[in-house]
Amino acid sequence: MNSSVTKLRYLACLAAASVAAVLTGCQTSPYAFSEVPPGGSTNSATALSTASPVNARAGTDKPTGPSPDRLQPGDKITITYSGNPNAPERKHEDKVREDGYISPPLLSRPVKASDKTVGELQEELHGLYVPALFRSLTITVATEERWFYVGGEVKTPNRFLYSGEMTVLRAIQAAGDFTPFSRRTKVQLIRANGKMETINCDKARKNPKKLDLPVYPGDSINVPSRIL
Repeated sequence: MNSSVTKLRYLACLAAASVAAVLTGCQTSPYAFSEVPPGGSTNSATALSTASPVNARAGTDKPTGPSPDRLQPGDKITITYSGNPNAPERKHEDKVREDGYISPPLLSRPVKASDKTVGELQEELHGLYVPALFRSLTITVATEERWFYVGGEVKTPNRFLYSGEMTVLRAIQAAGDFTPFSRRTKVQLIRANGKMETINCDKARKNPKKLDLPVYPGDSINVPSRIL
């Protein structure tokens, strides 16, 4: 009898010990997957949710306004075809349409020219003509002279050849600077597309990097009079 009781007590102790072991093993530390072994990686939700996005803002800060080095609608271009021993040199004049395209001869479709440099357009045209239409051909793209305009209360109002980067203050200097009657705080910059911006040139001189706006081909600057 005593032997049976002893066996029952022994089995009960074993069962209790097994349950305790199972319960202890289930108590996993909340930081068990928080460390990444050296040279290793983790697929835990925490690691994925806190990872920094790659190039999340890439390309979001774009300069406003057209680039002076790239073709725009309204630009007139001349395409010269040469270097073919079986054909004389020829020139094709075209104008970049409002949709940004031109229509070179012999091609079955228009070609987009806007927002491309002269060199990029030349390279694309060459790929369309050679070798599909000609075995050898040299293509040269040239643009006509481009201008900007300065008028109003400046000493020499006129149109000026656009030859590189230009700003409102530089354009006014090219026009001989302000007259004594100019209203420098309300200078108007009229874009080629008709959009108008107002510049305070007194403030722009103190902070040119932020306030001296760029001028592009076809833009007009008007300096109003402070005497009405």
